[in-house]
Amino acid sequence: MQLLTFSVAGQAYAIESRKVIEVLPLVAARPIPHTPDYVSGIFTYRGQLVPLVDLGRRLSTGPLAERLSTRVIVVDIAARAGQTKPLGLMAENVISICSAEEAEATLPPLDVRDAPFLGRILRIGGRTIQMIAVESMLPSEVSTGLFPDPVAVKP
Repeated sequence: MQLLTFSVAGQAYAIESRKVIEVLPLVAARPIPHTPDYVSGIFTYRGQLVPLVDLGRRLSTGPLAERLSTRVIVVDIAARAGQTKPLGLMAENVISICSAEEAEATLPPLDVRDAPFLGRILRIGGRTIQMIAVESMLPSEVSTGLFPDPVAVKP
């Protein structure tokens, strides 16, 4: 399995590359009132409104610094009725692609009730990298609000 690696608050993380649609420069997002603080807002991507998650707030203690190396990783996540929807993840130092098969050591996923998106931990090339399960990034009530059932939405 190929992995896209990045960092948040100085720690290395990875996402399965098959979930990644595109890596973009940092984009401006329109805030959405009354959403959790880790939802930075929405932005337009290829004609669609896409929610943007600040991984600094979701994985650490504060917002990511807006640096030249800050990027938006657009990923596919499962939505309602078997469809997939794009989700933007703001990360620092989107570094490289590596292979999980190169792992020198691995630990199973941690059982953290408030963070079901934290996956197994790998040791690759001298770096300790934690996997992120993008499909579990948003709690169901947040996901339902950001990705409503298109049949139920009326103009």
